[in-house]
Amino acid sequence: MSAHWTEFVVASMLIASGAIALVGGLGLLLLPDFFSRMHAPALASTFGTWLVTFASIVHFSVREGDLSLRVWLISILLSITAPVTVMMLARAALFRRRQAGDPLPPPLIGEAHCNGTDSQ
Repeated sequence: MSAHWTEFVVASMLIASGAIALVGGLGLLLLPDFFSRMHAPALASTFGTWLVTFASIVHFSVREGDLSLRVWLISILLSITAPVTVMMLARAALFRRRQAGDPLPPPLIGEAHCNGTDSQ
């Protein structure tokens, strides 16, 4: 009897993660520039992954009769790598736009000191 409510919970989480992925995809298509577009899929993939992970934990824990946390490793790995990837893409795009001469904010003061150059 307890399997019925868990099926509803798991299905709800999976549907929610699919809806979040759809919103992230729409953000990728509809937002105006690269810096705006990169946030929607990054946030959607992170939050969607957490929902799928929780759904898997609930499903396998009820199925096996014991707390199952093996899928937690996937979520931890994605939570570490996704933000780093987004940061690297943003820095590469910012570098390319500065090289092209686009009007952008100046580099941070800390960057000038880290590179060994002094803006003073």
